[in-house]
Amino acid sequence: MRKKKEQLEEPIPQNYKSPAYNVIAVPVEKVHANDYNPNKVAPPEMKLLELSIWEDGFTMPCVCYYDHEKDEYILVDGFHRYSVLKKSKRIYEREKGMLPVVIIDKDLSNRIGSTIRHNRARGTHDVDLMSHIVSELDKAGMSDQWIMKNIGMDRDELLRLKQISGLAELFIDKNFTIPPAKPTYLPDPENTEENAVKSEIEK
Repeated sequence: MRKKKEQLEEPIPQNYKSPAYNVIAVPVEKVHANDYNPNKVAPPEMKLLELSIWEDGFTMPCVCYYDHEKDEYILVDGFHRYSVLKKSKRIYEREKGMLPVVIIDKDLSNRIGSTIRHNRARGTHDVDLMSHIVSELDKAGMSDQWIMKNIGMDRDELLRLKQISGLAELFIDKNFTIPPAKPTYLPDPENTEENAVKSEIEK
């Protein structure tokens, strides 16, 4: 109940318009993937996605940040739809190489938060990469409160991810060797004491 109250107390932006009302067509060559997406899709699901886009078209645009200096679009959400357009010849030709995109104007930390929220809303993300992202946000000076609010996790989950990333960093650049196997034990036939114990056990 308290969470709902807090949400209602946040000021409502005036004249706000969701990005979905401003879909644009962008040449896929000007779109680039980010390096922090913790979402993975298995090959069978990718094939199904390709078929879905072929049969139904793009029903959902990709989300991008526009870099004015480089004149390129950085993916925030929609990497797999973007990949299908690049790799599927029939879809690329039909769409004339154009990807439907909506733009959000956010700095890098907030774009990471947006990517993870999109993924978590669908229930898919990679734990190892999530722990790495949490570690990077922590190093960038983001507070636990900021991470929990913008990525949508509770304190226990944040602690677990920090522990995972912390353990990984403890062992970075360390060399480990597997100890040699212990030799197989062979009883000594001349060991009378050992033979006596064995006889007692067999009784």
